[in-house]
Amino acid sequence: MKRLPWIFAVLFFAAAARGQGAYPSKPIRLIAPFPPGAVVDTLCRTIAVPMGELLGQAVVVENRTGAGGNIGMEVVAKAPADGYTIGMGSIGTHGINPSVYARMPFDPLRDFMPITFVASNINVLVVNPSVPARDVQELISYAKANPGKLAFGSAGIGTSQHLAGELFKQVTGIEMAHVPYRGAGPAVSDLIAGQIPLMFADISAALGHIRSGRLRALGVTTRERTSLLEVPTLIEQGVADFDVNAWFGLFAPAGTPPEILAKLNSAGVKVLGAPGTRERLQSLGLNPAPGTPEEFARFIRGELDRWSKVARAVNIRAE
Repeated sequence: MKRLPWIFAVLFFAAAARGQGAYPSKPIRLIAPFPPGAVVDTLCRTIAVPMGELLGQAVVVENRTGAGGNIGMEVVAKAPADGYTIGMGSIGTHGINPSVYARMPFDPLRDFMPITFVASNINVLVVNPSVPARDVQELISYAKANPGKLAFGSAGIGTSQHLAGELFKQVTGIEMAHVPYRGAGPAVSDLIAGQIPLMFADISAALGHIRSGRLRALGVTTRERTSLLEVPTLIEQGVADFDVNAWFGLFAPAGTPPEILAKLNSAGVKVLGAPGTRERLQSLGLNPAPGTPEEFARFIRGELDRWSKVARAVNIRAE
């Protein structure tokens, strides 16, 4: 009889070990590093429920905002590498921010394990209807004939819209002042009101205004056209290799076991490949494109190199 407690103890620890080995055994936290209603938040909430169903545990979205996404992704970088905290990184956190922020709370390569590329957000070059340009070449000609007259708005210093404008200036040789706002909403509002003449905007923020005639779309910044708008790409209009779009992807903390990473990747790829998910995201101007962690890692390295060159050329610094 005296040995019974030892038997129970052995059984208890065996059960505990089995529980620890079965991932996931509790809800998973998905960090959205931007506010509710933002594109990142929409993406997270679109995939969270179906991913949870595939994994057998709820995926709970948590918004941790600020510093261009750095605050939320710092939470991910410093979380235990057990697969229970993942985050939706972006072109900002893993492409642009390391080149424009004087201090970064994480290393985008060393501190994370890429899970999968999620989607890219179609950007569109839009102007106020008062601007005398019907296509991109007319805008370039107008800018060269009126140096210093044009300005472009963005959602803030160091955002993808800001870098798109700076790259456009570099490749076309035109002059434009940059007008940063606290978010895309205020920038689009001032664009409609004529306070700024143009912007590289997320299509989700501009589409309704384009269709109503309050804004004029000159071109999309993808390599291929979108069915949401009847406008050509900037590349088609003579701006070579101008492929600039905000992108988003899932990350886990560095050191996450390969088998857990594989489960997360499998669930993400299946959800993003489902017709319902694809249709939902494409209706918002988002192009889902899941893949392997290795493919995503190579893409990130290319983005870091690309945007560091643009940022250095104009000495961009964000606070």
